[in-house]
Amino acid sequence: MGEELLAIIEQIEREKGIKKEILIEAIKAALLSAAKKVIDLKPNEELEIEFDSKTGKIRAFKNKKEITSIDFGRIAASTARQVIIQKIREAEKEVIYNEFQAKTGEIVSGTVYRFERDNIIVDLLGKAEGILLKREQSPKEEFKQGQRIQAYLLEVKKDTKGPQIILSRTHPNFIKKLFELEVPEIYEGIVEIKSISRLPGERTKIAVYSKNDKVDSAGACIGMRGSRVRNVVNELQGERIDIIRYNEDIREYIKAALSPAKVSEIRLDKENQKAEVIVEEDQLSLAIGKHGQNVRLASKLIGWELDIRTKETSRLLPLKEEGAEKEQLFSLEQIPGVGKKLALNLKEAGFSSIQDILRVGVKDLIKVKGIKETKAKKIIEEARRLFKDQ
Repeated sequence: MGEELLAIIEQIEREKGIKKEILIEAIKAALLSAAKKVIDLKPNEELEIEFDSKTGKIRAFKNKKEITSIDFGRIAASTARQVIIQKIREAEKEVIYNEFQAKTGEIVSGTVYRFERDNIIVDLLGKAEGILLKREQSPKEEFKQGQRIQAYLLEVKKDTKGPQIILSRTHPNFIKKLFELEVPEIYEGIVEIKSISRLPGERTKIAVYSKNDKVDSAGACIGMRGSRVRNVVNELQGERIDIIRYNEDIREYIKAALSPAKVSEIRLDKENQKAEVIVEEDQLSLAIGKHGQNVRLASKLIGWELDIRTKETSRLLPLKEEGAEKEQLFSLEQIPGVGKKLALNLKEAGFSSIQDILRVGVKDLIKVKGIKETKAKKIIEEARRLFKDQ
């Protein structure tokens, strides 16, 4: 039995990467527990198990005297293999846990193994299974069984069934790590990612800064003919990425963050980290973006609250607290011609206040259900009149 057991241990060490010493200690502990059940011990007697790592021979000692009874021989033969398998599984789980715990915050690769409800189970190169929860999946991405997949290793939890490896493709750091893989200047620390704001599946803004004047931060991330950023976009299945040069001048930083819209003027409230951004009428929709997407991402990127206006609405609503007070005085239903049903349609389209109405133009309002061009013009006129009369 000794030689066979030792051969098994050495094979497991080679194939599973579990250290021989860990296995031997597990065997000794298991056999000690099993032996105590059949060997009568007095309160002052001690039982020890000895394992010869060279021959694989197992011996038991009671008060330093070797036990050679048939009972112990039978225990060693009948329970060792079963207990060893159990301990090996536990040790293997620990190895897997430690391996993936060390990879937390990195990108891991695998293949789509199966689908459980809305979650995706990922085979991580045969070593373990990871779970990509529904909330960690980009809404516009689709995967098939057997498809290669990359994900950000968010967390590793210990579980009775084994390590639970939580993956994510929506975390902003997933973008960061993808750029580290594609852009040597980021990996080497020459180009730094200062901030990331993301709407998974739709759009991401990433602010980058170069520590070397000779290296263009944005150019390094874009790559020759857009090759680097294109690789990241392809991995994200078409998610749009805006690469912005970080600037310590907050005005210039805001202008860059709101790109591709052109900004005419910026009024700062540094104490409250708010900015009123003035744009031309034809730039308003671009600055705000689809469903407010551009301004929200820009605001999150720089950490300031951005209020986008045209020159006309800016004169009506200066960057002061009283502007907020006026907004509270009026509900959408108070605009002549806007009933409860239309107000509901406006809210569903992202317009929660009269201020939101004044920020957009006719072409944005006609996208709302129940509003045509004439109606849109009327709504804007009445909203302006309410503020002028106030």
